[in-house]
Amino acid sequence: MSGAPGERVPESGVPLAHRVPDLGALELLLAVARLGSLGRAARATGITQPAASSRIRSMERQLGVALVDRSPRGSELTDAGVLVTDWARRVVEAAEAFDAGAQALRGRRDSRLRVAASMTIAEYLLPGWLVALRAQRPGTAVSLFAGNSSAVAARLLAGEADLGFVEGLDVPAGLDGAVIGRDRLIVVAAPTHPWSRRRRELTAAELAATPLILRERGSGTRQVLDAALAGHGGLADPLLELASTTAVKAAVVSEAAPSVLSELAVGEELTARRLVEIPVAGLRLVRDLRAVWPTGQRPAGPARHLLGLTRGAA
Repeated sequence: MSGAPGERVPESGVPLAHRVPDLGALELLLAVARLGSLGRAARATGITQPAASSRIRSMERQLGVALVDRSPRGSELTDAGVLVTDWARRVVEAAEAFDAGAQALRGRRDSRLRVAASMTIAEYLLPGWLVALRAQRPGTAVSLFAGNSSAVAARLLAGEADLGFVEGLDVPAGLDGAVIGRDRLIVVAAPTHPWSRRRRELTAAELAATPLILRERGSGTRQVLDAALAGHGGLADPLLELASTTAVKAAVVSEAAPSVLSELAVGEELTARRLVEIPVAGLRLVRDLRAVWPTGQRPAGPARHLLGLTRGAA
């Protein structure tokens, strides 16, 4: 359908954003209607008078009608300007309601933080980070799930955690991540175990062939160990598989068998000589510590704040 001479007819398919003035222009027009002067309206909206004049002219070209009559006595709305101002008021009120709702969403988001972390990070690193977070954001309630790296990934992918921490060789499928530190795994045994009295280093093949006390499959520790020993005959069936680092340490201290654990987890036991580090020739067990989140969903609010506290802290 064609319009009257001089009337602008929107072309089909042109996005609404190109046909409707932006929010700043509508606020300026409302200020002109309220204050009766383009100069005062410019000051009220925080722009210069030339910028205000340019914005009004641009809006008039976009709509195809004159909105403001300018004279030495001030600025007066045309009949079309009065009508457009009424519409503009409704748009601005809707935008204010939108902004209030967005602020409420941010407030709800910022009031809680759900963290999922693999066992070593949860036990030995997260407590310090969370104390620092609480000092800076005392109004944020934090909940923590501790499990192996696979369980952490599952929580994030199910939308049950805002930020996760894992140990291992790579980022679990479906997640993005950032390395926040590195951790060394070491072989440990009770002081009475025959390995603690060896004069020569243990070989990787000997370690691979020995039934150990280990974390369960799916843990970052197990993943790194399996990969490191794949070229040395593969890891023997464990003597015991336990779901927590604390349980593994207790079993090793009781002389059941050696294990491979995070250096972070056994510092106190090594100092007290309840455990002994066993050197292994030609084997370097190092893993990345990562913060992770669902692909395409960058951490925001308290999750982003916690991420900032952790980087380099490990």
